[in-house]
Amino acid sequence: MRPSGRSVNEMRPISIETNVTKHAEGSCLIKVGDTHVLCTASLEARVPPFLKNTGLGWVTAEYGMLPRSTGSRMRREATTGKQGGRTVEIQRLIGRSLRAGVDRVALGERQITVDCDVIQADGGTRCASITGGWVALRLAVNQLMKAGDIISDPLVDPVAAVSCGIYAGQPVLDLDYPEDSEAGVDGNFVMTGTGKLIEVQMSAEGSTFTRDQMNALMDLADKGVGELVAAQNTAVGG
Repeated sequence: MRPSGRSVNEMRPISIETNVTKHAEGSCLIKVGDTHVLCTASLEARVPPFLKNTGLGWVTAEYGMLPRSTGSRMRREATTGKQGGRTVEIQRLIGRSLRAGVDRVALGERQITVDCDVIQADGGTRCASITGGWVALRLAVNQLMKAGDIISDPLVDPVAAVSCGIYAGQPVLDLDYPEDSEAGVDGNFVMTGTGKLIEVQMSAEGSTFTRDQMNALMDLADKGVGELVAAQNTAVGG
């Protein structure tokens, strides 16, 4: 039924390779099927002006797609002089999602910037960015703790995300591009490792959906996020 031959509740293969860059305090290359994202976390001993002298830390994110991450070459946004609306929306989502799993008091007055660069896109780039972004964040925080710069662990819960949708009339887990481009309903589910919801983005495209279908998508998301969190914990040695 699915173009990939997967069952309706089957994730694409998940791979997370850590410490893939030399300079970043935390880094990973996450692969969810044919979607590949490089995630790096950078520590800075400063916070935005609105947090100065508050004792609170900050986690933020930036997101971008490389020119040949898609079937035809895209122009770099730097050449147009501004980021597109989609890029801004996604990087704000990534930042919000990661902050939901952080005790900003325990982090202290410092900033961690998570950069998510899509090397290859095949659906679910924002979800892979959030999932890989948490791994990079975890590794950067580990460095802070090892150095004794913070006493208690500020990461209270893993954060991961997965897409689900109604494809060919059935709820399916982890949409790849052929499904995402034709799904009547699609959604992105951001959750913690303990199953709490951070954000749900759902919309109907040429179709509508029922409460029962929404619940079915939630159940699929629970399963998918559980598998992603297990992969995260394996990657960071948790």
